[in-house]
Amino acid sequence: MEVVEILGVRARVARTFRERAKGLIGTRFLGPGEGMLIRRCNAIHTFFMRFAIDAYFLDSAGRVVKKVAGIRPWRLFVWGGFRARSVLEVPAGTPISV
Repeated sequence: MEVVEILGVRARVARTFRERAKGLIGTRFLGPGEGMLIRRCNAIHTFFMRFAIDAYFLDSAGRVVKKVAGIRPWRLFVWGGFRARSVLEVPAGTPISV
């Protein structure tokens, strides 16, 4: 899986349908400054997650269009809006360079 640096976070990139569907499911934790960037995504869920996350929804230019903080596990639906094209998921409380 590709890894990129985005908004000061070292993020694994989920591009394929399978990678996007799995996301962070099964991940026990993310270290400081780590996250996951899910491409072609404007909504997420946190079923089967083990920890709370902050979600940064990004437009096609990589600008933050919406932040949702402290999303707990087992949340059914979090929508980033019509302009969102990808989402950066990081552990809740992670500082981001916006």
